[in-house]
Amino acid sequence: MKIIILGAGQVGSSLADNLVSEANDITIIDIDDIKLQTLQDRLDLRTVVGQASHPEVLLRAGAEDADMIIAVTNSDETNMVACQVAYTLFHTPTKIARVRSQKYLNFPQLFNQEALPVDVLISPEQLVTDYIFRLIEHPGALQVLGFAKGQVQLVAVKAYYGGPLVGHELRTLRDHMPGIQTRVAAIYRRDRAITPEGSTIIEADDEVFFIAAKKDIQAVMSELRRLEKPVKRVMIAGGGNIGRRLARALENDYQVKIIEHNPKNARFLSEELDKAIVLQGDAADEELLLEENIENTDIFCALTNDDEANILSAMLAKRKGARKVMALINRTSYVDLVESSEIDIALSPQQATIGSLLTHIRRGDVVMVHSLRRGAAEAIEAVAHGDKQSSKVVGRAIEDINLPEGTNIGAIVRSDEVLIAHHDTVIQAEDHVILFLVNKRKIPDVERLFQVGITFI
Repeated sequence: MKIIILGAGQVGSSLADNLVSEANDITIIDIDDIKLQTLQDRLDLRTVVGQASHPEVLLRAGAEDADMIIAVTNSDETNMVACQVAYTLFHTPTKIARVRSQKYLNFPQLFNQEALPVDVLISPEQLVTDYIFRLIEHPGALQVLGFAKGQVQLVAVKAYYGGPLVGHELRTLRDHMPGIQTRVAAIYRRDRAITPEGSTIIEADDEVFFIAAKKDIQAVMSELRRLEKPVKRVMIAGGGNIGRRLARALENDYQVKIIEHNPKNARFLSEELDKAIVLQGDAADEELLLEENIENTDIFCALTNDDEANILSAMLAKRKGARKVMALINRTSYVDLVESSEIDIALSPQQATIGSLLTHIRRGDVVMVHSLRRGAAEAIEAVAHGDKQSSKVVGRAIEDINLPEGTNIGAIVRSDEVLIAHHDTVIQAEDHVILFLVNKRKIPDVERLFQVGITFI
């Protein structure tokens, strides 16, 4: 696939990294030639220096025969104009744009072929907000990812010493939870992937990815770790796009306090929010945190635009008694460093955004993609089409499907029914199949499995 990426920032660079390894023809445009040179030294791609929305720049990048443009510059306006130019001059089939401003997103009728021809809108702030919301809904989870319109969830937890399942074989899971269907999709032990078998013994500190129907998630989590007390009090540092959205999403069900440094923004937030308490001040101010009873706070979310400020305020909040702390980290190099410290969860906007972008890039009928473990692994929801003659999966039991190494099927959604996958489960046409890939280099092989042959009419 020939793809042009507009913008070599964090998202554009990470996306290029993901796609180059999958035999795509990638060109990336940016006004910063140093960024482009750094990328070209590291990856097998073309670069073009210039303004991403200018027709001659797009022409130099090969837009006349591109399959897709992905506009992820730091400017909403540049992204939207670039999609318009690609549509008008080059008839580019698929146009994806990152649009951050809610002032545009409030008017979805803007985005159609008669107005602004953007096929797919990506809003990183909304994606991150939804991601944090799911983590708050499931205390104790490291990741919570949804499939099949939320019917199925893939959850990562860290197994704790003395947990009911620690020290036992995986096959005993169903004995502990009669009537509850679940499957362990992957286990990471000291950062190394272990293929889950019935005889695999879970150890303390294993990172366990399991899949289950949404209604059964809490029951499965209780087997792997102590169920944490439900969240009541949430403190948010930073009243920007993400902080404001999260406060609005939480304020009716939780006690929410939001700390904003800028007096003007704090005043705006106090008018915008109904129940959340708005505090004007510095989230790294120890006295302020103590005054606001940080020791009774269930979750502290540091969501400012400054990585260092987020790290410091989250570490301080943890030391002063917050039960769980999360920090928004834009720099990829900081993420691993931070999660080995006092910070419970490092939130990466790039990973959330890339998963959403990959959904529209995968071949075959792939309807959902989640990037896992800094992009090393992926979880995919693919729809099976055809019949036994035209499809490599339809009409076959899972044990008879030639799955790539390190890939396993976790669940199948058939209409409104969630089926946890077993070796003898037969896949039917229109099933939504949820797969976990330890090695994302095997993605082309998985895509081919779900492509329908020419015999299908």
